[in-house]
Amino acid sequence: MLLLQFDPTVDVYTPQPLTVPYRGNDGNMHRYTPDGLIEWRSELVIGDARPTLVEIKYREAFKGDWRRWRCLTRALVNFAEHRGWRFAIFTEQEIRTPFLENVRFLQPYKKRFSTPETEEWILNLLDELVESTPATLIALLYRDKWNQATILPVVWKLLAQRRIGFSFEEPLNMETSIWSARRG
Repeated sequence: MLLLQFDPTVDVYTPQPLTVPYRGNDGNMHRYTPDGLIEWRSELVIGDARPTLVEIKYREAFKGDWRRWRCLTRALVNFAEHRGWRFAIFTEQEIRTPFLENVRFLQPYKKRFSTPETEEWILNLLDELVESTPATLIALLYRDKWNQATILPVVWKLLAQRRIGFSFEEPLNMETSIWSARRG
């Protein structure tokens, strides 16, 4: 859920949106409720922007029960395709990435209070620099460590709100390359 909140291509995420009937390997009818449905902002998606029905599982869940999962996955793929959607399974391999660590770190800063004047001051300097790092940016804003420590949470807030750009796929630290998101 945290990853989806920070993904600008996600329009709507609906948890457990519906229940899918399917015929199991035993020949009997069963019902399954997938974890969610992601609807994308098509103007921001490169490639396939169809809604995606998703299942989130640890890889361990598939061991020893692969026959059931294969049957269920086929049913979910067919169900999704019949509606013009896609189906995807996400495991810890796709989820436990630097993106998740960055999101966990930045989440508390997203709604932190700061004055519009301070935010504008930081963004204007970054516009002039074109590209920088958090360490260089705060050092240019203030020389003393106390004021740098005071301004750094505002920089994190602007990153969390995507008003300052950086690669979410790389670990965020004081030497991460950052840039103005206002650049055209």
